[in-house]
Amino acid sequence: MNDLFADRIQDVPRSFIREILKVTMDRSMISFAGGLPNREFFPIRELQEATNRVFDENGTDCLQYSNSEGLFELREFIAKRYKSEQNIEVDPEQILITNGSQQALDLIAKVTINEGDPVIIEEPGYLGAIQALSLYRPRYIPVGVHDEGMDIETLRTGVTSKPKMMYTVPNFQNPSGISYAHENRTRIAEIISGSGCLLIEDDPYGALRFKGEQIDSFYHLIGDQTILLGSFSKVVVPGFRLGWVVAPKRIFEKLIIAKQAADLHTCNFTQYVILNFLKNNAIDQHIQTIVGAYGSQCQAMIDCIEKMFPDDVTCTRPAGGMFLWATLPEYMSAMELFDLAVERKVAFVPGEPFYTRQVRSSAFRLNFSCVDKKVIEEGIGRLAEAISVMSSR
Repeated sequence: MNDLFADRIQDVPRSFIREILKVTMDRSMISFAGGLPNREFFPIRELQEATNRVFDENGTDCLQYSNSEGLFELREFIAKRYKSEQNIEVDPEQILITNGSQQALDLIAKVTINEGDPVIIEEPGYLGAIQALSLYRPRYIPVGVHDEGMDIETLRTGVTSKPKMMYTVPNFQNPSGISYAHENRTRIAEIISGSGCLLIEDDPYGALRFKGEQIDSFYHLIGDQTILLGSFSKVVVPGFRLGWVVAPKRIFEKLIIAKQAADLHTCNFTQYVILNFLKNNAIDQHIQTIVGAYGSQCQAMIDCIEKMFPDDVTCTRPAGGMFLWATLPEYMSAMELFDLAVERKVAFVPGEPFYTRQVRSSAFRLNFSCVDKKVIEEGIGRLAEAISVMSSR
């Protein structure tokens, strides 16, 4: 039967997180596992009103086939946001609307990676990126991340392999929650500059900053080598699956061809709806509501961890985003803890799936965005109990 399948699919596993989410269907389960935005902040009424306006104002246009690049007004809105929020000059003609930034990753890999090509990736890194890129069978060059960003010496060595691309989530990284410091970004840019390596800056969480100052994008440092990925999933709704990619012209033309081959264009109707929503609502006010809640929930989780976990269990201190990264003593296994935790009706994501190689991880990812303080306290208490049981073995 294996002869039926392409080589590229043979070694790519199903998403570990998607499999874990099946466990969390049990309503008695407290889940810190998914990377889910909080549904309490989905702007249902406003989107209903936007949908009605789209039908009234755009009629059959919104239901027709469209161009592959995406709705120009929406791309124009995104370009203006880059200018106003990050002082980045982007031509709307450089922007391609995709089915989430996950499709953007697939398209970039499709047009750049041959089997065996070196690709630099964060370690631990975003599981969705690992899965998307793995279909094209690259040779991964993992580079560790720490509180300040990437390990510079490992990166310096990795670049000597002449990588095709480097994938990063520099703001509130998934899974660790850390952000690259300005100095770390500058040193990375110096190493990458002129190397021919494309730097993919995936920034789904950048708007979700609840403390500290915004740090310049890699686009400010090496714009001609930087590809930007963005998404409406974390700040409006994930179900629309609307993301985008900003790429230099030489890359953009190939992305269009790959997009046309994949699905012709992203859903025209949802583009019209989200554009109408953005034009008629105060998006910054909406984002600040989300940010306020997430900041409070993050701090509540950190406080509970400090109070309930043993002193030798540590965690990161995110300044934004949706995740933090907890680390057990080295002799403990996060996967073993997961089994004990599920018995106590609490779930998280063990560290192993966030690596491109086989590891035994003592770390695990916790999501704080879609649980309130009361649930956080109860769930961390259950986790503390599981850690205590594992420690006594």
